[in-house]
Amino acid sequence: MNTNDFKTKVFSLSEKIFPMCARLLGNATQAEDAIQEIMLKLWKKRRQFENHPNIEGYVFLTARNYCLDKLKKNRLKIVQDAPFQNISGTNSQQDAMELQELNEIVKKILKQLPEQQRDVLMLRDIDGYEYSEISELLNLKIEHVRVLAARARKHVGLELEKTYCYERGQY
Repeated sequence: MNTNDFKTKVFSLSEKIFPMCARLLGNATQAEDAIQEIMLKLWKKRRQFENHPNIEGYVFLTARNYCLDKLKKNRLKIVQDAPFQNISGTNSQQDAMELQELNEIVKKILKQLPEQQRDVLMLRDIDGYEYSEISELLNLKIEHVRVLAARARKHVGLELEKTYCYERGQY
């Protein structure tokens, strides 16, 4: 794979993997550093995956694994604040506190999900990927991706319902 092919097929994907890296690592600066390291790693291995049938999936999985390895190395928790910030345009302090509480509840629920469901949910609903793109990235059938997303959403909804019904004393 020559330089132009690498720029076209691999480096151009850096913008697509940035939201995932930022979400996993917790901030944009670390994500930018990670993407530089990932691209360097991929450049060194460019001959190995030159004829790979799913280069986008390979890049995505390499980035995901790099971020997870970095977290394990540093013994950091996965920080998932970014996707849920600024959901509401309200200014009231009570609304802000309620939103923060909801963010914490949703983060706990997401941590309970099986890894594939969590990945599909985050890619689809947070990062905005299409089902077909997620299917390619995770090397899954599109029907399976849809099922995983539906199950994840159902679980999140049920857990939120349990939490809020419990707080109101309805359980």
